[in-house]
Amino acid sequence: MKIVADRAIPFLDGVFEPYAEVVYRNGDKISADDVRDADALIIRTRTRCDAKLLDGSAVKLIATATIGFDHIDLRYCRRAGIIVTTAAGCNAAGVLQWVAAALALLSKREQFAPTERTLGIVGVGSVGRLVKEYAEAWGFRTICCDPPREAREHLGFVSLEEVLRKADIVTLHVPLDNKTRGMIDSEAIALMRKGAVLLNASRGEVAKTESLLTDKIACAIDVWEGEPNIDRRLLDKAFIATPHIAGYSLQGKANATAMSVRAVASFFGIPLIGWYPPQVEPATRKEISWQQMCSTIFDYCDPTAESRPLKESPEAFEQLRNKYAYRREYF
Repeated sequence: MKIVADRAIPFLDGVFEPYAEVVYRNGDKISADDVRDADALIIRTRTRCDAKLLDGSAVKLIATATIGFDHIDLRYCRRAGIIVTTAAGCNAAGVLQWVAAALALLSKREQFAPTERTLGIVGVGSVGRLVKEYAEAWGFRTICCDPPREAREHLGFVSLEEVLRKADIVTLHVPLDNKTRGMIDSEAIALMRKGAVLLNASRGEVAKTESLLTDKIACAIDVWEGEPNIDRRLLDKAFIATPHIAGYSLQGKANATAMSVRAVASFFGIPLIGWYPPQVEPATRKEISWQQMCSTIFDYCDPTAESRPLKESPEAFEQLRNKYAYRREYF
Protein backbone atom coordinates (compact mmCIF):
# COMPACT_ATOMS: atom_id res chain seq x y z
CA MET A 1 0.00 0.00 0.00
CA LYS A 2 0.97 3.65 -0.36
CA ILE A 3 0.63 6.50 2.14
CA VAL A 4 1.15 10.17 1.33
CA ALA A 5 1.97 12.25 4.41
CA ASP A 6 2.68 15.86 5.29
CA ARG A 7 6.37 15.91 6.16
CA ALA A 8 5.76 18.46 8.93
CA ILE A 9 3.80 15.95 11.03
CA PRO A 10 6.16 15.17 13.91
CA PHE A 11 7.30 11.71 14.99
CA LEU A 12 5.84 10.05 11.87
CA ASP A 13 9.04 9.42 9.94
CA GLY A 14 9.82 5.68 9.84
CA VAL A 15 6.64 4.52 11.58
CA PHE A 16 4.81 3.07 8.57
CA GLU A 17 7.82 2.22 6.41
CA PRO A 18 7.92 -1.46 7.44
CA TYR A 19 4.39 -1.88 6.14
CA ALA A 20 3.87 0.60 3.30
CA GLU A 21 5.46 2.89 0.76
CA VAL A 22 5.41 6.35 2.39
CA VAL A 23 5.80 9.55 0.39
CA TYR A 24 6.40 12.76 2.32
CA ARG A 25 5.49 16.17 0.89
CA ASN A 26 5.03 19.70 2.17
CA GLY A 27 1.38 19.91 3.09
CA ASP A 28 0.55 22.70 0.67
CA LYS A 29 2.39 20.91 -2.15
CA ILE A 30 0.58 17.57 -2.06
CA SER A 31 -0.79 17.15 -5.58
CA ALA A 32 -3.26 15.01 -7.49
CA ASP A 33 -0.31 13.18 -9.05
CA ASP A 34 1.00 12.35 -5.56
CA VAL A 35 -2.27 10.86 -4.37
CA ARG A 36 -3.45 9.14 -7.56
CA ASP A 37 -2.27 5.70 -6.43
CA ALA A 38 -2.26 6.40 -2.68
CA ASP A 39 -4.41 4.37 -0.30
CA ALA A 40 -4.22 6.85 2.58
CA LEU A 41 -3.36 10.47 3.30
CA ILE A 42 -2.02 11.78 6.61
CA ILE A 43 -2.32 15.55 6.52
CA ARG A 44 -2.63 18.85 8.39
CA THR A 45 -4.73 21.92 7.65
CA ARG A 46 -2.48 23.05 4.82
CA THR A 47 -3.71 20.30 2.47
CA ARG A 48 -7.05 21.06 0.85
CA CYS A 49 -8.79 17.73 0.25
CA ASP A 50 -11.46 18.14 -2.40
CA ALA A 51 -12.38 16.94 -5.89
CA LYS A 52 -9.43 18.79 -7.40
CA LEU A 53 -7.02 16.72 -5.34
CA LEU A 54 -8.91 13.44 -5.04
CA ASP A 55 -10.85 12.82 -8.26
CA GLY A 56 -9.66 9.58 -9.84
CA SER A 57 -7.43 8.68 -6.90
CA ALA A 58 -7.30 5.40 -5.00
CA VAL A 59 -7.56 7.14 -1.60
CA LYS A 60 -9.71 5.26 0.88
CA LEU A 61 -8.82 7.07 4.10
CA ILE A 62 -7.81 10.61 5.07
CA ALA A 63 -6.41 11.02 8.59
CA THR A 64 -5.93 14.66 9.53
CA ALA A 65 -3.62 15.22 12.50
CA THR A 66 -5.73 18.23 13.50
CA ILE A 67 -8.91 18.86 15.45
CA GLY A 68 -10.33 20.96 12.61
CA PHE A 69 -11.63 19.56 9.34
CA ASP A 70 -12.66 22.65 7.38
CA HIS A 71 -9.84 21.91 4.91
CA ILE A 72 -11.62 18.71 3.88
CA ASP A 73 -14.66 18.60 1.61
CA LEU A 74 -16.64 16.13 3.69
CA ARG A 75 -19.55 16.02 1.27
CA TYR A 76 -17.25 15.01 -1.57
CA CYS A 77 -15.54 12.40 0.60
CA ARG A 78 -18.88 10.85 1.57
CA ARG A 79 -19.90 10.60 -2.08
CA ALA A 80 -16.51 9.12 -2.99
CA GLY A 81 -16.58 6.62 -0.11
CA ILE A 82 -13.49 8.11 1.52
CA ILE A 83 -13.31 7.76 5.31
CA VAL A 84 -12.15 10.88 7.17
CA THR A 85 -10.74 10.84 10.71
CA THR A 86 -9.57 13.75 12.86
CA ALA A 87 -7.47 14.11 15.98
CA ALA A 88 -10.25 15.80 17.95
CA GLY A 89 -9.16 16.62 21.49
CA CYS A 90 -5.48 15.95 20.87
CA ASN A 91 -4.28 19.43 21.80
CA ALA A 92 -6.97 20.54 24.24
CA ALA A 93 -4.53 20.93 27.12
CA GLY A 94 -2.12 22.89 24.96
CA VAL A 95 -4.85 25.38 24.04
CA LEU A 96 -5.95 25.50 27.68
CA GLN A 97 -2.46 26.59 28.66
CA TRP A 98 -2.41 29.30 25.95
CA VAL A 99 -5.71 30.60 27.35
CA ALA A 100 -4.33 30.37 30.88
CA ALA A 101 -1.29 32.43 29.85
CA ALA A 102 -3.60 35.04 28.32
CA LEU A 103 -5.67 35.19 31.50
CA ALA A 104 -2.55 35.46 33.66
CA LEU A 105 -1.21 38.27 31.47
CA LEU A 106 -4.54 40.12 31.60
CA SER A 107 -4.71 39.75 35.36
CA LYS A 108 -1.20 41.15 35.72
CA ARG A 109 -1.94 44.07 33.37
CA GLU A 110 -5.35 44.98 34.78
CA GLN A 111 -4.76 43.94 38.40
CA PHE A 112 -7.85 41.78 38.86
CA ALA A 113 -8.58 38.55 40.70
CA PRO A 114 -10.48 35.76 38.93
CA THR A 115 -13.48 36.27 41.23
CA GLU A 116 -13.86 39.75 39.73
CA ARG A 117 -14.33 38.60 36.15
CA THR A 118 -16.87 36.63 34.10
CA LEU A 119 -15.38 34.39 31.43
CA GLY A 120 -17.57 33.61 28.44
CA ILE A 121 -16.77 30.31 26.71
CA VAL A 122 -18.13 29.90 23.19
CA GLY A 123 -17.83 26.24 22.19
CA VAL A 124 -17.66 23.73 25.04
CA GLY A 125 -16.09 20.74 23.33
CA SER A 126 -12.74 19.16 24.16
CA VAL A 127 -11.01 22.51 24.67
CA GLY A 128 -13.92 24.51 26.08
CA ARG A 129 -14.66 21.85 28.71
CA LEU A 130 -11.10 22.05 30.02
CA VAL A 131 -11.13 25.86 29.99
CA LYS A 132 -14.41 25.83 31.93
CA GLU A 133 -13.14 23.31 34.47
CA TYR A 134 -9.91 25.13 35.24
CA ALA A 135 -11.37 28.65 35.06
CA GLU A 136 -14.06 27.78 37.59
CA ALA A 137 -11.48 26.18 39.87
CA TRP A 138 -9.49 29.43 39.70
CA GLY A 139 -12.54 31.46 40.70
CA PHE A 140 -13.87 32.87 37.42
CA ARG A 141 -17.59 33.04 36.90
CA THR A 142 -18.25 31.22 33.63
CA ILE A 143 -21.05 31.56 31.12
CA CYS A 144 -21.16 29.15 28.21
CA CYS A 145 -22.60 28.93 24.72
CA ASP A 146 -22.75 25.70 22.73
CA PRO A 147 -26.06 25.28 20.89
CA PRO A 148 -25.45 21.69 19.66
CA ARG A 149 -24.51 20.45 23.14
CA GLU A 150 -27.36 22.39 24.73
CA ALA A 151 -29.86 20.79 22.36
CA ARG A 152 -28.54 17.31 23.20
CA GLU A 153 -27.79 17.64 26.90
CA HIS A 154 -29.82 20.58 28.33
CA LEU A 155 -26.91 21.89 30.38
CA GLY A 156 -28.16 25.43 30.93
CA PHE A 157 -25.88 26.98 28.31
CA VAL A 158 -27.05 30.34 26.94
CA SER A 159 -27.09 32.13 23.61
CA LEU A 160 -24.08 33.75 22.02
CA GLU A 161 -25.75 37.12 22.47
CA GLU A 162 -26.05 36.60 26.23
CA VAL A 163 -22.42 35.54 26.53
CA LEU A 164 -21.28 38.62 24.61
CA ARG A 165 -23.40 40.96 26.75
CA LYS A 166 -22.42 39.55 30.13
CA ALA A 167 -18.78 38.39 29.85
CA ASP A 168 -15.73 40.48 30.63
CA ILE A 169 -13.57 38.04 28.66
CA VAL A 170 -14.84 35.88 25.77
CA THR A 171 -12.83 32.91 24.52
CA LEU A 172 -13.72 31.12 21.28
CA HIS A 173 -13.39 27.34 20.90
CA VAL A 174 -15.73 26.43 18.04
CA PRO A 175 -15.12 24.49 14.83
CA LEU A 176 -15.35 26.39 11.57
CA ASP A 177 -18.55 25.60 9.69
CA ASN A 178 -21.41 27.43 8.02
CA LYS A 179 -22.91 28.42 11.37
CA THR A 180 -19.71 29.71 12.97
CA ARG A 181 -18.04 31.38 9.99
CA GLY A 182 -18.12 35.13 10.66
CA MET A 183 -20.15 34.71 13.87
CA ILE A 184 -18.12 37.46 15.51
CA ASP A 185 -18.99 40.47 13.37
CA SER A 186 -19.70 44.15 14.03
CA GLU A 187 -23.13 43.33 15.45
CA ALA A 188 -21.60 40.82 17.86
CA ILE A 189 -18.93 43.27 18.98
CA ALA A 190 -21.63 45.91 19.56
CA LEU A 191 -23.11 43.63 22.23
CA MET A 192 -19.85 43.36 24.17
CA ARG A 193 -18.93 45.52 27.13
CA LYS A 194 -16.56 48.39 26.54
CA GLY A 195 -13.12 47.20 27.60
CA ALA A 196 -14.02 43.53 27.20
CA VAL A 197 -11.46 41.10 25.83
CA LEU A 198 -11.81 38.56 23.02
CA LEU A 199 -9.54 35.51 22.80
CA ASN A 200 -9.56 33.52 19.56
CA ALA A 201 -7.73 30.20 19.41
CA SER A 202 -10.32 28.41 17.25
CA ARG A 203 -10.29 29.43 13.56
CA GLY A 204 -9.53 32.81 12.07
CA GLU A 205 -12.65 32.93 9.91
CA VAL A 206 -14.89 32.67 12.98
CA ALA A 207 -14.25 36.38 13.62
CA LYS A 208 -14.36 39.05 10.94
CA THR A 209 -11.15 41.03 11.03
CA GLU A 210 -12.79 44.40 10.38
CA SER A 211 -15.06 43.95 13.39
CA LEU A 212 -12.09 43.43 15.73
CA LEU A 213 -10.34 46.67 14.83
CA THR A 214 -12.57 48.76 17.08
CA ASP A 215 -11.13 50.38 20.20
CA LYS A 216 -14.08 49.01 22.18
CA ILE A 217 -12.43 45.66 22.92
CA ALA A 218 -8.97 44.17 23.34
CA CYS A 219 -7.90 41.04 21.45
CA ALA A 220 -5.63 38.07 21.92
CA ILE A 221 -5.36 36.32 18.55
CA ASP A 222 -3.78 33.01 17.62
CA VAL A 223 -5.79 32.32 14.46
CA TRP A 224 -6.32 34.78 11.62
CA GLU A 225 -8.53 35.34 8.62
CA GLY A 226 -6.60 34.57 5.46
CA GLU A 227 -3.54 33.21 7.22
CA PRO A 228 -0.68 33.17 6.51
CA ASN A 229 -1.48 36.54 4.85
CA ILE A 230 -2.67 38.24 8.01
CA ASP A 231 -4.02 41.74 8.49
CA ARG A 232 -1.28 44.04 9.79
CA ARG A 233 -3.79 46.32 11.52
CA LEU A 234 -5.12 43.50 13.68
CA LEU A 235 -1.57 42.29 14.27
CA ASP A 236 -0.64 45.71 15.65
CA LYS A 237 -3.78 45.90 17.79
CA ALA A 238 -3.67 42.45 19.39
CA PHE A 239 -1.93 42.33 22.77
CA ILE A 240 -1.23 38.67 22.06
CA ALA A 241 -0.51 37.76 18.43
CA THR A 242 0.74 34.23 17.84
CA PRO A 243 1.03 32.26 14.57
CA HIS A 244 -1.65 29.57 15.06
CA ILE A 245 0.34 27.71 17.71
CA ALA A 246 -1.99 27.78 20.72
CA GLY A 247 -2.27 23.98 20.63
CA TYR A 248 1.36 23.35 19.77
CA SER A 249 2.37 21.37 22.83
CA LEU A 250 4.72 18.41 22.67
CA GLN A 251 2.10 16.04 24.02
CA GLY A 252 -0.61 17.53 21.80
CA LYS A 253 1.47 16.88 18.70
CA ALA A 254 2.31 13.38 19.91
CA ASN A 255 -1.39 12.72 20.54
CA ALA A 256 -2.35 13.95 17.06
CA THR A 257 0.21 11.79 15.31
CA ALA A 258 -0.68 8.76 17.44
CA MET A 259 -4.38 9.20 16.64
CA SER A 260 -3.64 9.42 12.92
CA VAL A 261 -1.40 6.36 13.06
CA ARG A 262 -4.09 4.48 14.96
CA ALA A 263 -6.73 5.40 12.38
CA VAL A 264 -4.63 4.21 9.44
CA ALA A 265 -3.46 1.09 11.27
CA SER A 266 -6.99 0.12 12.28
CA PHE A 267 -8.43 0.67 8.80
CA PHE A 268 -5.74 -1.28 6.96
CA GLY A 269 -4.99 -3.94 9.58
CA ILE A 270 -1.45 -2.73 10.37
CA PRO A 271 -0.08 -3.74 13.81
CA LEU A 272 0.38 -0.18 15.12
CA ILE A 273 -2.90 0.30 17.01
CA GLY A 274 -1.22 1.12 20.33
CA TRP A 275 1.66 3.16 18.92
CA TYR A 276 2.72 6.38 20.69
CA PRO A 277 5.91 8.35 20.04
CA PRO A 278 8.49 6.68 22.30
CA GLN A 279 10.42 9.94 22.72
CA VAL A 280 7.48 11.74 24.36
CA GLU A 281 6.23 11.27 27.91
CA PRO A 282 2.41 11.51 27.93
CA ALA A 283 0.99 14.31 30.07
CA THR A 284 -1.46 13.80 32.91
CA ARG A 285 -4.04 16.36 34.00
CA LYS A 286 -3.62 17.76 37.50
CA GLU A 287 -5.02 20.56 39.61
CA ILE A 288 -3.12 23.81 39.85
CA SER A 289 -4.01 26.88 41.87
CA TRP A 290 -4.42 30.30 40.28
CA GLN A 291 -1.40 31.59 42.18
CA GLN A 292 0.77 28.65 41.17
CA MET A 293 -0.37 28.88 37.54
CA CYS A 294 0.37 32.61 37.35
CA SER A 295 3.81 32.13 38.86
CA THR A 296 4.80 29.33 36.47
CA ILE A 297 2.87 29.65 33.19
CA PHE A 298 5.26 32.09 31.51
CA ASP A 299 8.09 29.57 31.92
CA TYR A 300 6.12 27.28 29.58
CA CYS A 301 4.03 29.66 27.48
CA ASP A 302 5.02 33.33 27.39
CA PRO A 303 2.54 35.04 25.06
CA THR A 304 4.40 38.34 25.05
CA ALA A 305 7.66 36.73 23.95
CA GLU A 306 5.84 34.47 21.49
CA SER A 307 4.05 37.45 19.92
CA ARG A 308 7.18 39.45 19.29
CA PRO A 309 8.55 37.50 16.27
CA LEU A 310 5.23 37.66 14.43
CA LYS A 311 4.74 41.35 15.14
CA GLU A 312 8.26 42.02 13.86
CA SER A 313 8.03 39.76 10.79
CA PRO A 314 4.43 38.94 9.83
CA GLU A 315 5.57 37.64 6.46
CA ALA A 316 7.32 34.81 8.34
CA PHE A 317 4.02 33.40 9.65
CA GLU A 318 4.44 29.94 8.13
CA GLN A 319 8.10 29.69 9.06
CA LEU A 320 7.38 30.70 12.66
CA ARG A 321 4.57 28.15 12.83
CA ASN A 322 6.49 25.28 11.24
CA LYS A 323 9.63 25.84 13.32
CA TYR A 324 7.86 26.49 16.60
CA ALA A 325 9.47 24.75 19.60
CA TYR A 326 6.65 22.68 21.07
CA ARG A 327 5.75 23.55 24.65
CA ARG A 328 5.52 20.93 27.39
CA GLU A 329 2.15 20.46 29.08
CA TYR A 330 2.54 20.67 32.84
CA PHE A 331 -1.02 20.68 34.13
